[in-house]
Amino acid sequence: MNTAGHPEATQRRGLELTPFRGLRYDPDRVGSLASVTSPPYDVVVRPDGLHHLQSADPHNIVRLILPQAGTPSARTEQAADTLRRWLDEGILAADPEPGLYVYEQRDGDGMLQRGVIGTLRVSEPAEGVVLPHEDVMPPVVADRAALMRATRANLEPLLLTYRGDGSAAEVVERTAEKPPLLATTTEDGFRHRLWSVTDADDLARIQTDLAGRQALIADGHHRWATYRRLRAEHPSPSPWDYGLVLLVDTARYPLRVRAIHRLLHGLPVADALRAVEDLFRVRRLDVPLADALTTLADASCAGNAFLLAGDGAFHLLDRPDPDLLARTIPADRPAAWRSLDATVLHATLLEHVWHIPEDSPAHIAYIHDTAATVEKAERDGGTAVLMHPVREEVVRDLARQGVTMPRKSTSFGPKPASGLVLRALEI
Repeated sequence: MNTAGHPEATQRRGLELTPFRGLRYDPDRVGSLASVTSPPYDVVVRPDGLHHLQSADPHNIVRLILPQAGTPSARTEQAADTLRRWLDEGILAADPEPGLYVYEQRDGDGMLQRGVIGTLRVSEPAEGVVLPHEDVMPPVVADRAALMRATRANLEPLLLTYRGDGSAAEVVERTAEKPPLLATTTEDGFRHRLWSVTDADDLARIQTDLAGRQALIADGHHRWATYRRLRAEHPSPSPWDYGLVLLVDTARYPLRVRAIHRLLHGLPVADALRAVEDLFRVRRLDVPLADALTTLADASCAGNAFLLAGDGAFHLLDRPDPDLLARTIPADRPAAWRSLDATVLHATLLEHVWHIPEDSPAHIAYIHDTAATVEKAERDGGTAVLMHPVREEVVRDLARQGVTMPRKSTSFGPKPASGLVLRALEI
């Protein structure tokens, strides 16, 4: 990545979080705040998820983050036109003064997550301030960059974590005792609340605390890579020097780590199983999904394991041939990386056994929802590859070594709802 115009790229400066004037929906102009929200753009929550969100409200945020015009250029222009129209009509309006935003999510099982939304100075990996842990797909970065250029906006925050338990956390807790700017419950049962922090002393406490911290990208690698690309395109100082993020202190609020599954288009389960004969141990499981996932978790404790689905049953693949792994997995990486399920899936199964390109949407889809992955495979005649999640400490350890995991290796959550607060670069 070109860093011309950014000489600070080799200097360690810490997290620099700045206030901004958030764009928020006028609740009197939409059906409800819940009906205009969406999961992040890359999360598939149900087979008809896009249509469902579009139908929920004519102003649902999905019309900005996933416009549906015919060509890529038409889609980005459509999003830009839609955003301009909503601003002109007062559907979206900027808060009167800059601030940081405390954001809270709760579910019915007692999960509570709080963090701070602000604009973070975009940094290079060499600075060691924001740590990626996954590779990205260049076409996705190009798509997100085109959308941000056209709208001149950060339409949804990416999710970063840090471990602090300092003065920033104290401000978050104190702020959450006050009446919120907004409160809504989305159809997944999550309750969301948002507060603004505009007091100069509170802002200073948050910024001073974060200045000595290091963050891990939990969700949003492609958006962070997009921020870096757009920053490199615009000489400093410019609004592109900063990008919209949610920072969660996992010393107070540990995130859940889940797997991201794969759907292999055009590869029937029978063909996938035939190709792994004598390379993995294969066992058929005629059990419900929950029981199959329990079996996968047990098998993962002993080594690499995967569940294949799509033919009405589940098939456990485990105990890979050591010689196969030695031939197919690069030896110049840390042992923790070489032993990842995602590494074995991509380097061994996808590349050498099934011959499936990992970055081709025509061949592979990355899906967060387990049941949806199985349903799509059964409906389309493909193969669902269900994964077991990686432990958070493994992710952090590899990130601190500067080692990126295979793309879409983890799903940290809960993810922030899109549509509660946006950032326009010129407001």
